[in-house]
Amino acid sequence: MKQAIQEGFILDVLKHYTPITSYYRLAKTVADDPEFDARKAQKKLRRYVEGHQHAIRHKAEIMVDHFHEQVIAHRKIDGKARAMVVTNGVERAIQYFHAIRSCLKERKSPYQAIVAFSGEHNDGGRPVNEATLNGFPSARIADNIQRDPYRFLICADKFQTGYDEPLLHTMYVDKPLAGVKAVQTLSRLNRAHPGKRDVFVLDFRNDTETIKQAFSPYYRATILSDETDPNRLHDLQSHLDKAQVYSPTDVEAFVEHYLNGMGREQLDPILEQCVAIYRSDLDEDGQAAFKGKAKGFVRTYAFLSLILPYTNRDWEERSIFLHFLIPKLPAPVEEDLSKGILDAIDMESYRAEKQALRAILLEDEDGEIDPVPDEGNGKQGEAQPDLLSRIIADFNHLFGGIPWADEDRVLKMITVEIPAKLLEDLAFSNAKKNSDPENARIEHDAALQRVMVDIMKDNTQFFKHFMDNPDFKRFVSNSSFDVAYRGKG
Repeated sequence: MKQAIQEGFILDVLKHYTPITSYYRLAKTVADDPEFDARKAQKKLRRYVEGHQHAIRHKAEIMVDHFHEQVIAHRKIDGKARAMVVTNGVERAIQYFHAIRSCLKERKSPYQAIVAFSGEHNDGGRPVNEATLNGFPSARIADNIQRDPYRFLICADKFQTGYDEPLLHTMYVDKPLAGVKAVQTLSRLNRAHPGKRDVFVLDFRNDTETIKQAFSPYYRATILSDETDPNRLHDLQSHLDKAQVYSPTDVEAFVEHYLNGMGREQLDPILEQCVAIYRSDLDEDGQAAFKGKAKGFVRTYAFLSLILPYTNRDWEERSIFLHFLIPKLPAPVEEDLSKGILDAIDMESYRAEKQALRAILLEDEDGEIDPVPDEGNGKQGEAQPDLLSRIIADFNHLFGGIPWADEDRVLKMITVEIPAKLLEDLAFSNAKKNSDPENARIEHDAALQRVMVDIMKDNTQFFKHFMDNPDFKRFVSNSSFDVAYRGKG
């Protein structure tokens, strides 16, 4: 799944996964924001969280409000986005159908809901099925959800597996999910479609840990584990504006051209002018700070705009502008402070020694982002000058404690054989071709573990030192990544 996401075949359904508790806390943090009428939303959310007896009605209000204000208003999938409501049984699905239909009518919405379940069931003392509630045959559900006015698909087990609808953008979950069922259900959103850049899950019943455990066997996932502070956007915009890499006129002109469908020949000159200022007016630290905060702004706004009904024109324009500017900002050029060190040292002795084969279980653990970071790292790792004696001592620590027999063999393994094996690994090879360095590094480290298991068969001592010495493991990882991904030794 992760490889398919990186290569653009499907979307990441966990990127904007939000449990209702985090959604509630997030709404509370903007109570004094004049651009967001938080009081109304907080009242609804508080009633739900505190266990109001009409929870279905209030959850339906949250769903309908969110869909209109965050999905329709933002023209998700070019204004064609649909939502799925996952319920815990037929009775609950029918209740949600009536509640959502009532909410849509009250706000004079042009949209309608469809309910999907199997068989015939009781509704207020009368037998009903899909056709009697929807007003058309069950066989037309999949086709009708693609057409207006139908935008909500309310499900009781049906359509949670094997259903392929690229127009699904948002999912509201009010059903316990775990294991493969959770993966199958949330994955209804992942189908790619032109104009579909993100998806959103609002979960009333499950938490991030449960969903993480369900998805972890299928791909390493990064899941938001807590709410993100919207006030960060104010701070980030302030820092970015003060750098004076761009002017308000630059942003407005770029966005106007972009929204009018102009090509790169009109857009790029504005960006190149800003890049020239970035190069000339900011030192290395300034460039790193600006690029990191720009990435943080885009990430934070992308997440929060799926939850909170912002009407801040400046944020929306800057998000569009920075999305195109960031890839053009060059990384700082770093001086090679290690130049000449090989002329000042001698290698002593190494010996490789084979031992009995051991079976070792390697765990491939998931990562977690907690919460959305407000800024990234816009530069490469800082140089760390140190005394030659200490450098040699650290180097000896990497290889020390083992009387290696063949120093050339060890160095060849690190600089030639391991990188060559990594390039044969399909997952890493695809990531190298199609992903950014960060994702490529993640795939590299996973592939390196697989390569080292193979090496263990003939070089047990090398493998043991790799597993036992974290510094040596990091050294091999960095060296092999430089050769296999960057093409430099």
